Amino acid sequence: MTVRQRLLEVLRADPEIEVVGEASDGKRAIELCHELDPDVVTLDMMLPVMTGLAATEYIMAHHPTPILVVSASFNRGELFKTYDALAAGAVDVMEKPRGDDSDADWDEQFRAAVKLVSRIKVITHPRARLGALGRSSNAVPAVASRHPPPSLSPTPSAGGSRRSRKAELIAIGASTGGPAALVAVLSAIPSGFPIPIVIVLHIDEVFGAAFADWLDSQTHHRVAYPRDGDVVASYKGRVAMAPPGRHLVVRAHRFGLTTDPPRHSCRPSIDVLFDAIAEDYAAAAAGCILTGMGRDGAAGLLAIRRQGGAAFAQDEATSVVYGMPREAMLNGAAERILPLDQIGAALTALATVDARGAFEP
Repeated sequence: MTVRQRLLEVLRADPEIEVVGEASDGKRAIELCHELDPDVVTLDMMLPVMTGLAATEYIMAHHPTPILVVSASFNRGELFKTYDALAAGAVDVMEKPRGDDSDADWDEQFRAAVKLVSRIKVITHPRARLGALGRSSNAVPAVASRHPPPSLSPTPSAGGSRRSRKAELIAIGASTGGPAALVAVLSAIPSGFPIPIVIVLHIDEVFGAAFADWLDSQTHHRVAYPRDGDVVASYKGRVAMAPPGRHLVVRAHRFGLTTDPPRHSCRPSIDVLFDAIAEDYAAAAAGCILTGMGRDGAAGLLAIRRQGGAAFAQDEATSVVYGMPREAMLNGAAERILPLDQIGAALTALATVDARGAFEP
């Protein structure tokens, strides 16, 4: 039995799900999206004629539809294509069935994921449209190229005013829609940025292993998983990312990794990191919550704001899912709510500059 046949069998066993079509290649998947207007599409990355990534880019550019990627987690090349698909607008990813004891609950998890993804309202994805413009439906769109680094001069914050408050550590949390949002934010922050940036992204543990390497390849910033005990200041000019399956904390200005219980069903948790930096850095901490489902990060961002630190959240119009940012707005944590294309500039404005307008070391 092929994986596609297995998926069809699992979905058809649920009376709440109607399978309206199936495609054996990416080009046919695009055609069926136009013909049938489905509520959700499940998509493999490794497809003939037109890859799953190319199909994702085209669908999100021309017929936006919630996409659940069903992919293998052990192949680095397929992992990178999965990350590219998420950055192009796919909503979520789930591992293919392995055909062993680990599949015990797979059918139920797959059906639940399909139902959840189908309820997410998606919009035309800018990155996908850039990737798909000018290409015919039987061509394979290329992955977006590495962004050229901006100049070392900081970008003014929205509205032209600069903050007098400066930061010593910036933490960013993201979930659904996070890969594309993180690329956008990091690409807008100049290279040589003197403040360590720390990221927590909700991504299934089996898919997280190579994400830091992928994110490193997408922008001009070096991205890595820190080791337990690393000095935070050693990440000036770099980005530290919480490793999959472990909480990332900061104590005495050093990184720590823990396997404490999940918070909000998440490990790593944004709240865990934000709470830690609020205590360790006080007013010198800055936090930002990007697109994502749930409420992880809102309480931690409030802790940062109460300590006098800067606290930002992405706005509803540019969020794939306005869940976590909305919670940060409702609980009063977000002092500024910004569209995605202004967040990089707002974070850049937290750095100290000299009289020439260049970053101070």
